[in-house]
Amino acid sequence: MRLQETLRVAGVRCLKMPRWSPNLNSFSESWIRSAKRECMDKIVFFGERQIRYVVEQYVEHHNLERPHKGLDYRRPVEPDTLPPRDGPVKYRERLGGLLKSHYRDAA
Repeated sequence: MRLQETLRVAGVRCLKMPRWSPNLNSFSESWIRSAKRECMDKIVFFGERQIRYVVEQYVEHHNLERPHKGLDYRRPVEPDTLPPRDGPVKYRERLGGLLKSHYRDAA
């Protein structure tokens, strides 16, 4: 209720949308679907604390390590220069190897 009051004071008019309208927020729906498919569906949870930890790890992996299609399969934190083509391929893993990211050290 506070959010609605704050928005009303700011002059924002909220519209109530039908619950099952398609594409209400396609970006968040896509992110949730990815998190469930890549991570959440593969773990048995025993409490809220564990769920929060797994979601935090997935968010860091998604935002820092995972290549994004919209960025031409580059990571969001990569520099504008191309990554090195030679040298050993290393990887980072999260959640016991469930989430992995591969990289090469910059020269």
